[in-house]
Amino acid sequence: MRQKVRGSAARPRLAVYRSLTHIYAQLIDDDAQRTLASASSLDKKDGKKDGKKSEQAAAVGQALGERAKQAGIEEAVFDRGGYKYHGRVKALAEAVRKTGVKV
Repeated sequence: MRQKVRGSAARPRLAVYRSLTHIYAQLIDDDAQRTLASASSLDKKDGKKDGKKSEQAAAVGQALGERAKQAGIEEAVFDRGGYKYHGRVKALAEAVRKTGVKV
């Protein structure tokens, strides 16, 4: 998957990793090999810890979208990490889109 999806400074890669209990997302500039913004369900300040996993994923997407806006990122390439675009991955992507970042 990562052979086809590549991020740059203008359009970073939104990489998603999901474990059994948590979900992690980060915006990566592959040219400079650095992370521009990140969020996870482990973050203390996101507030929404209880509820379904898809609700937690949406909270992570909202937090990542806000951090992307603060960093000046308007567009991103979505890297679902081999997971199906369904459930938690879909909830995260839609929450990022609601903040105004084109994914």
